[in-house]
Amino acid sequence: MERSLTMVALFAALIAVLGLFPSFMLFTGVPISAQSLGVMLCGAVLGARRGALAVLLFLALVALGLPLLAGGRGGLGAFVGPTAGFLYGFPVAAFVTGWIAEHWRGVDLSVSAGAGALIGGVLVLYAFGAVGMMLVVDLSPPEAVAALGAFIPGDMIKAVVAGLVTGAIYRARPGFVMTR
Repeated sequence: MERSLTMVALFAALIAVLGLFPSFMLFTGVPISAQSLGVMLCGAVLGARRGALAVLLFLALVALGLPLLAGGRGGLGAFVGPTAGFLYGFPVAAFVTGWIAEHWRGVDLSVSAGAGALIGGVLVLYAFGAVGMMLVVDLSPPEAVAALGAFIPGDMIKAVVAGLVTGAIYRARPGFVMTR
């Protein structure tokens, strides 16, 4: 139990630290940052439930006003802005990523974690992000999907990195990865 709580807190901190890396804003008002990589790693390393809990802890700290989001943003206002859909999608993305990494046992963990990150951390997260943009920025569904198109290459790279990092951690410290 203590180990699980420690890992959840550690990975919530990882998401926050990845928000410190410089991000830049596209015309859509959504910043490109490394935080989605942290969400992917939460699921891939901690598994579905613990990964989602780590993200929920991170979001609770953001809601309390801590400036942990990319660009030093925080507070309840972040949950109603252009990026709100992504924030609501973070725990679901971590859960889906972790579920795939946990249940796809016939392949190397790098592959299952990478596939989980692609499906959970890109497809699921983009679905939430597109809906958020449709509601907040008043875009039509095709406009919202087109606006997110610029993020696809970077997020696909993050998914591959998440898979490779998870596999490397597993080879070095198997007990650290909770999806196996």
